[in-house]
Amino acid sequence: MEILLDKRVVRQIRLSAQDAIEEGDTETLREDILEGFTEEQVEEIERRLDNGDFFEFVTDMLDEWSGDDVDELFELMDTQLGDVGIEVKFEKATAAASVDERAEGDEEEEDATEFEDDDEEDGDDDEEELEEEDDEDEP
Repeated sequence: MEILLDKRVVRQIRLSAQDAIEEGDTETLREDILEGFTEEQVEEIERRLDNGDFFEFVTDMLDEWSGDDVDELFELMDTQLGDVGIEVKFEKATAAASVDERAEGDEEEEDATEFEDDDEEDGDDDEEELEEEDDEDEP
């Protein structure tokens, strides 16, 4: 079986792994790894595991991880899942792509701000139209 983890999932796991390295706590990382897989994928993985428990599988994997290299975690995940017959592929989320995506996010915020400004201007026009209508109603 083949599992593809998309860029969003890979990025989240990378961020959580980096936090785990800095803080020494893997709980959030464990949760992010667990959430990175669909329910169907987890069920298939559990069918292939001796103990049938994906949570325990991830916990054991994190225990085996040295806790100081994000790439090592992905290699370990690939190896551990490969041992149970699951080929996992990770969509590349390069540092440059992350920077580009952040820049795009900033642009989207600016665009949203521009729309808000436009709405405010439109709102002013509506008020002027209402005032004009009120003036017409007066004798």
